[in-house]
Amino acid sequence: MTKVSLGELVSRVDEIPVFSETVNRILTLLEDPKADAKGVEHEIMKDQGFTAKVLRLANSAYFGGSRKIHTVSQATVLLGFQAIKSMVLASSVGKVLVRELPGYALEKEELWRQSQICAITSRVIAKKVKYSKPDQAYTAGLLHDIGKVILDYYLSEQYQVIQEKMASGKWPFVAIEEEVLGFHHGQVGAKIAEKWRLPEDLVEAIELHHTPSLAVLNPQMVSIIHIADGLVMMLGLHLGADGLAYEFSEDAMKLLKIDEQMLSEIMSEVVDIISDENAYISEI
Repeated sequence: MTKVSLGELVSRVDEIPVFSETVNRILTLLEDPKADAKGVEHEIMKDQGFTAKVLRLANSAYFGGSRKIHTVSQATVLLGFQAIKSMVLASSVGKVLVRELPGYALEKEELWRQSQICAITSRVIAKKVKYSKPDQAYTAGLLHDIGKVILDYYLSEQYQVIQEKMASGKWPFVAIEEEVLGFHHGQVGAKIAEKWRLPEDLVEAIELHHTPSLAVLNPQMVSIIHIADGLVMMLGLHLGADGLAYEFSEDAMKLLKIDEQMLSEIMSEVVDIISDENAYISEI
């Protein structure tokens, strides 16, 4: 069995392309303090399918509310640029996350739905603990497991060994990844996020969502993603091979000042949201 270094793996990644020119233009515009809602709408509406997905999310139980949103411009004014950015990213990465991952025992679309639920849960937690950028937490939750796609696709031989070790039930999945491969899916995902030129604290959240105590740039956001990931597992949603050995970090719980009562409230709110099918984007 030939080992591949993290650098070699990421350097030959073709299955995780950088965002399209259209998406890059939209993301750049959303970061421009001089941009307005009409300008954002103009860029998004260049792609009808993309526009439909953004409006569907804007009217979901998660992002929307009782008021019907009819246009991208209206969504931008009511929900804000960061919420639109979250929707744009969600509309863009689905093609990557939708595939089947045999190495993680995830069927087609399972990682995609798991990622969306983690994103929703991250935003709910962020609001609960009064984190100042809940839509940033949503984005981190959405992308936290992006590295699994590459590891599953390129390292099928090594994953047979990982599955055998998982059967013993002695170690967490991420620890077995690191022992067998020399790195884990969080580190691979971080490299992909760097390739996409995403913010450094978002890269950190992807890399350290299993080990939040190591966070330096934004420990609060990393802890939010860690707890959200664990709650998705507790809800029994799309577990995959690594869900059965998940443990909450006490450091993360203390940092966010979350107790069992609050966890119960968060889980209840998430269940209500995800009962609405429009909370998701289905890939076509």
